[in-house]
Amino acid sequence: MVKKGGVLVIKRALISVSDKTGLIEFAQGLAALGVEIVSTGGTAKTLREAGVPVTYISDVTGFPEILDGRVKTLHPMVHGGILALRNEEHLQQLQEHNITPIDLVVVNLYPFRETIAKPGVTLAEAIENIDIGGPTMVRAAAKNHAYVGIVVNPARYDQVLAELQQKGELGADLRLALAREAFAHTASYDTAIANYLSGVMGGEEFPAEFNISLVKAQNLRYGENPHQRAAFYKDPAITGPCIANAQQLNGKELSYNNILDANSALELVREFTDPCAVIIKHNNPCGTAVAETPLAAYLKALEADPVSAFGGIVAFNREVDAPVAAEMVKIFLEAVIAPDFTPEALEILRQKTNLRVLKTGDLSQQTSDLLEVRKVNGGLLVQQVDRIVVNPEELKVVTERQPSPEELKELLLAMTVVKHVKSNAIVLAKDGQIIGVGAGQMNRVGSARIAYQQAGDKAAGSVLASDAFFPFRDTVDEAAKHGITAIIQPGGSIRDEESIQACNEHGIAMVFTGIRHFKH
Repeated sequence: MVKKGGVLVIKRALISVSDKTGLIEFAQGLAALGVEIVSTGGTAKTLREAGVPVTYISDVTGFPEILDGRVKTLHPMVHGGILALRNEEHLQQLQEHNITPIDLVVVNLYPFRETIAKPGVTLAEAIENIDIGGPTMVRAAAKNHAYVGIVVNPARYDQVLAELQQKGELGADLRLALAREAFAHTASYDTAIANYLSGVMGGEEFPAEFNISLVKAQNLRYGENPHQRAAFYKDPAITGPCIANAQQLNGKELSYNNILDANSALELVREFTDPCAVIIKHNNPCGTAVAETPLAAYLKALEADPVSAFGGIVAFNREVDAPVAAEMVKIFLEAVIAPDFTPEALEILRQKTNLRVLKTGDLSQQTSDLLEVRKVNGGLLVQQVDRIVVNPEELKVVTERQPSPEELKELLLAMTVVKHVKSNAIVLAKDGQIIGVGAGQMNRVGSARIAYQQAGDKAAGSVLASDAFFPFRDTVDEAAKHGITAIIQPGGSIRDEESIQACNEHGIAMVFTGIRHFKH
């Protein structure tokens, strides 16, 4: 019941939980304070076995659980006790109908997310794990938080119990905080259901109402800059190897920028089937290489731009062994990401106590995350993730000279990497190694000049990839000056013929993919 001053004395609690973490200790603490505990099904059984006095829900409602437990708390004896205002009129009605007020509701819901995460789960199994009575009680108690406490998170048990033990009552500020958490809990639960049903029943990819529900993984020290506060949220519905699901084996907590760069590194390295190493700096690949071994790939990736690699993030698509680890600790790196690490490699990497080491597991499969979401002021932009892969058989050679098999291999490497470079993007490749990257310039020639500068003398004999078409022939003419032998680009400009003519004049082979890869 509520006392003057907005505090709540707890006399009766209803407890019905799927997650029984900390349940017994919490209930014992309530019972020790003289709180009557009403409970249901498995929760009541658990408490009784622990010696906690429990009033069974059927004794309150005067009606048995029916329909395999689907109906047990949906009853006026329950919801009248939860929803009643503690004013004279409502209390009189409760008395007339012999309803006892419920001051504390402790409920968490059927494990829907856990159920749908199981391999091979059927639609019928998922539907059966949609909670009905639980969300109804949670929302009722949260709505009436002026008079009722609502707890949906076992992590709150100690705080609630401590306040009751120390003050003998539950304060208004805490009740409001608990209510806010409760509504977020049910909103997240319903979002998971809606998104699941949309997926299994062929719902719209972009529905009229776009719902997303995330769980905070951690607070971050700050955002992109120290004056920006930040946090990292995970989508618990996403399965498969990704940054959000990676296991950290060493080092400081990941920062905002670490997470962005680590994600970019991982998404690029997983595109390759041959052993590959990627080095990311400021969300762009400054080094990428494929080779026979992870060590050879790393050394080639580092060679491409050792200056930018300092303070970068390295990703592999193979297990990291001791020789690779021994090379990496020679320079300062923020993080290393790989499917796994040998014990010897971990021992070496852990010599750098701040170096973040992330284990992803096998990268041969993609994650279940199919959409990319970006926040803008006042809304969200939502699009499919760019996972399209260039099929060599679908490339269109548009010049007089055909690319050689070696050039074609390098062209495909360069195009795979350019997809992950900020637009306008130009990438140069040679001998299985990215040797020049031009990123984020306002014109394509500017990006190309940056790539040539990075490559230096190595540019001669290399190939070039562009994320979008050439609006003019100037990029081709500039490429010829630096010894570029082959070019891959989407094509589609009204001046394609000018670029093709320029390639023919310079003896450069050029192929069109028909696929643009802007990355803003």
